[in-house]
Amino acid sequence: MARPRYLVVVAAGSGHRMGGDIPKQFLPLDGRVILQRTIDVFRQAVPGIKVVTVLASEWCPYWRDLCAQHRFFYPQVFVGGGLTRFHSVQNALAQIPDDAIVAVHDGVRPLLSQELVRSLFDRAETVDGVIPCLPAVDTLRCLQMQDGILRSNGKVLPSRSEMYAVQTPQIFDAALLKEAYTLPFEPVFTDDASVVERYIRQQGLSKTIDYVPGERDNIKLTTPEDLRLAEAILKTR
Repeated sequence: MARPRYLVVVAAGSGHRMGGDIPKQFLPLDGRVILQRTIDVFRQAVPGIKVVTVLASEWCPYWRDLCAQHRFFYPQVFVGGGLTRFHSVQNALAQIPDDAIVAVHDGVRPLLSQELVRSLFDRAETVDGVIPCLPAVDTLRCLQMQDGILRSNGKVLPSRSEMYAVQTPQIFDAALLKEAYTLPFEPVFTDDASVVERYIRQQGLSKTIDYVPGERDNIKLTTPEDLRLAEAILKTR
């Protein structure tokens, strides 16, 4: 029998790079709020999925009002965000039972397909974690700012054929993810896979984390240019 399936949707960011007074997850995208679109993909792909929504505490009333305004009444557990993404996910995991499979997803990635969500959850029934990713298409350099100018820092990156861009949702056995998030925070913990893989190495565990193809449309909406790109993608669907 399939295990309980949960979604932790991380939407506690302030969205400064998008500009404006409203965090980007609450902006409209083709008539629907971005965060609503994101949750909708999961609830349609996985009927009955339980949702934990992580928000900055001061924005919870605003989101509740938006849900009422748009008649979006899907049940959610609200959790306050932390100092970093790491701490926000850590807060949310207290709401997840150990026997579940849990997806952690950026609230501002609303364009992923239901097919991707279903395939990731199905794969997570047989392994300890599943991470969507895409091969790098650009040439990459290690640079640092010197006197206001970007310059090479001399570090050599692996071949581009070995470089991949990692996406969300990242889906894990809940007990493993919760144990991993007992680690002390480090700045290198920029996603859940980095936390879990550090924990596995430290503990000497035998766990299987699969990296599988993601989707080009599964972009993270960070800047106004991203929003315009998202609108163009939706027009082609």
